[in-house]
Amino acid sequence: MTDRDAEQNRDARDAPSASVAITAGAALFNERQFLAARDVWRGERRPPGGAESDGDGKSNRDESDSTESDGDGERLRRGLAATAAATHRAIDGDRSGAAARADDAVAALASVSDPRGVALGPVREWADRLATPPENADSASVPRVRIDGETPAFGGLSLAAAGVAARALAGAGEPGDPEVLATAADLASEERGTGRTEFAELLFAYLRTPDARPQVAARLGDHVEREERKRRDVDGLF
Repeated sequence: MTDRDAEQNRDARDAPSASVAITAGAALFNERQFLAARDVWRGERRPPGGAESDGDGKSNRDESDSTESDGDGERLRRGLAATAAATHRAIDGDRSGAAARADDAVAALASVSDPRGVALGPVREWADRLATPPENADSASVPRVRIDGETPAFGGLSLAAAGVAARALAGAGEPGDPEVLATAADLASEERGTGRTEFAELLFAYLRTPDARPQVAARLGDHVEREERKRRDVDGLF
């Protein structure tokens, strides 16, 4: 992978398409990974080491802030991100924090005219409930996010959405390095049409098997390092 290729890949990682980001965030939310879903929907990169935290009431940026245009799609993503943040805080027992984030969600989602296939009714009802402020919530009471009649989950994601979800999981504190997982997703995409599926299989294994994530992340790291070393060796010949 050349420096130019790497730069292009980083640009694509930082700005996934709206449909990919919405679907990846929905899968994370449905798998109860609320902080990772928030980060994907908010279009945010965590600093190295996952320094930002929502669980202690402190964050580098309020969930309602946005650096993008305030169009309908941005309001949708901002509302979903605030819903995810409110859900995390409610489950964590932070009732006032959950209510504040839920208020942001209610305001953003109320003005969405094109939900991009997202079934907003249950999401809006959940945000309204969290804004009361709520009693401590439990994950079993959280609704699933549906898109075009489907309930996204890790097993049914496209490769692009899987890469976004895996990187977000690592950024939210799951095992693995977010940049290594993003590189693995790039390499998985390059495997298409070659008959090789090594990186894709490991990437989906990382998502689907939480208990094995440390081992899968380590294997992905080894494979990424091996592939990059191979490419450096090839580049050095010319």
